[in-house]
Amino acid sequence: MPPRADNKMPPAVTNKNPAVKPQRRRAAAPAPLFFNRELSQLEFNSRVQAQAEDERVPLLERVRYLGICSSNLDEFFEIRVASLKQQIVLSQPITGPDGRSPQEALARIRVRASQLIEAQYACWSKTLRPALKRQGIRLLGRTEWKAPQTRWLQDHFRREILPVLSPLGLDPAHPFPRILNKSLNLAVTLTGRDAFGREGNVALVRAPRSLPRVIELPAAIAGSGQEFVLLSAVLQEFVGELFPGMQVKGSYQFRVTRDSELIVDEDEVENLALALRDELMERGYADAVRLEVAAKCPLKIVDFLARHFGLGGEDVYRCAGPVNLNRVAQLYDMIDRPELKFPPFAPRIPELFTTTDSPFEAIRARDVLLHHPFDSFAPVVELVRHASVDPDVLAIKQTLYRAGKDSPLVAHLIQAARNGKDVTVVVELRARFDEDTNIALADRLQEAGVQVVYGVVGYKTHAKMLLIVRREPDGLNRYTHLSTGNYHTRTTRTYTDIGLLTAHPGLASDVNRMFQQLSGLGPVIKLDHLLQSPFTLHQALLAKIEREADHARAGRPARIIAKINALNDPEMIRALYAASSAGVSIDLIVRGTCALRPGIPGVSARIRVISVIDRFLEHSRVYCFDNGGATEVWCSSADWLERNLSRRVETCFPILVPELAVRVREEALDNYLADTRHAWQLRPDGEYTRVLPREGIGHSAQQCLLDKITR
Repeated sequence: MPPRADNKMPPAVTNKNPAVKPQRRRAAAPAPLFFNRELSQLEFNSRVQAQAEDERVPLLERVRYLGICSSNLDEFFEIRVASLKQQIVLSQPITGPDGRSPQEALARIRVRASQLIEAQYACWSKTLRPALKRQGIRLLGRTEWKAPQTRWLQDHFRREILPVLSPLGLDPAHPFPRILNKSLNLAVTLTGRDAFGREGNVALVRAPRSLPRVIELPAAIAGSGQEFVLLSAVLQEFVGELFPGMQVKGSYQFRVTRDSELIVDEDEVENLALALRDELMERGYADAVRLEVAAKCPLKIVDFLARHFGLGGEDVYRCAGPVNLNRVAQLYDMIDRPELKFPPFAPRIPELFTTTDSPFEAIRARDVLLHHPFDSFAPVVELVRHASVDPDVLAIKQTLYRAGKDSPLVAHLIQAARNGKDVTVVVELRARFDEDTNIALADRLQEAGVQVVYGVVGYKTHAKMLLIVRREPDGLNRYTHLSTGNYHTRTTRTYTDIGLLTAHPGLASDVNRMFQQLSGLGPVIKLDHLLQSPFTLHQALLAKIEREADHARAGRPARIIAKINALNDPEMIRALYAASSAGVSIDLIVRGTCALRPGIPGVSARIRVISVIDRFLEHSRVYCFDNGGATEVWCSSADWLERNLSRRVETCFPILVPELAVRVREEALDNYLADTRHAWQLRPDGEYTRVLPREGIGHSAQQCLLDKITR
């Protein structure tokens, strides 16, 4: 598809509070044709929780999944619920494609989130904790401590915890303090008088962030197996020592979740990094959106806390167990029991990289496809390392969205700059919850002489691109890496993603033009092979969907298969509905949020939506169009979300080598469509049901790929 006439960045929406998501003006579609985005996201979390309840999953992995559920809910409230609340506060009651107002959505969220939280605590107390106990792993509550354990914990409290605590008694001189986002606190009710004659009432104690949340008891007092105690339980048991001469009537855990969207008007700041630093300092104290309290916390204390946080009763969630279940996931790293975890595996390294000393020779010989985590990410790291010391390499250009604090890639880029290479790195400072890490990363790179670019105002740079320019006997050649995932060596071991290493001149030329556009001022560019958000990708996808409809109407092969993380773009959904009505068979593998409603007669009867939740987080984006028999396979950094297609810089690259295109389709699409062990199918009513095998144990897509690398 041709680019926009001027191919400049569309004007960014000026938004004084980015917590309110800008909306494109479109005619509202009939409400029954769309699922609510937020409720769909909660259903994804329900599927993750099902992993914690699945007896086929190793026990400690189930505990880890439970922690992921808790962490996911935190982010859901910090971002999605906060956004809806901001719309109401700012009198911007934007109705979504599903027809629900923010108020209606919040009411439904309250019901579904309460159900999920209740199920999480039931899973922990009734299933996982007893199962751990049967394996000799005990997380002891205060009523389970024996005398030797109590003595040891009291001594530990006095030596390791008490010196760090700073209790705050509330009175006119000590008003209600600022409580940090997601910090664990105790509300302590007191009677008696302190040393100054002040009458006890309520005091607050914050659990120190510098201390581990789970304490392992010494083997000498733990008996057989391993025994653990939560820091919160120790605080509650010995909190009286903070208030000598007074009596503790009760102590109750609580935790507040706050709006975590950064409020930076990029059009009004001269230095984005400095502005973000200022905002990050205040993020932890933004508006409250949720209050979690212990199940037995008296209503008087709950009302007292809610009033000070500006919350209503609908924002309070009682926890039938330790507040913040994410803490129990720390047991996974503290317990060395391989039989209770997924079996380890060694990722495959392509043979080309084991038979040559030069990664450039390997890539020049033929395109290399990497399907992570089954294929190692080491070839990409080695390519950058080799480039950093190769005297023939002149320049390296790379995007970094998430890279981690101790990324070897960053170290190699710094070394390359120190070795005199021309190194340019596009660092996305606004990668949510990685902002501070990326600011520090950008500082390190700049200090080493790397040219750092922060991207484009109003558009997050989410594309994953690497370009290396090398002088060779036949002239300057360029080597490119394009990927669906981040340059983060840790997540490449736990996320499924697809990367392509290629010396294809056309792809390299397109990537180079994109880097020039990002580092310059958005000049007019025409890409020959890549599709790019926010310019050509959206319209190209719509055209490809319409093309499949034309093929179907003409009786030619017509099918669409897409593997994405999320789908909510109304135009894409309408186009898929139209294609289904025209006779196109559509299979969507959508890990998380899906606003499309499948199986509606006359609208989406030919659309099937499945979600696969397994050992590795499904993260790759792959689109396949039958195209009347001339099949096209594309990989992308973009999901089919409004933000990805219209408000981010994304890439979508074709798999041009036929055998690699076949491999991508077989491994990332057909393989997953055949999954009958970890797949869930979306029904027209919004419920997800497990896809079960007709006989036997069924097919696991991820295990199939693991088996390939162990043969």
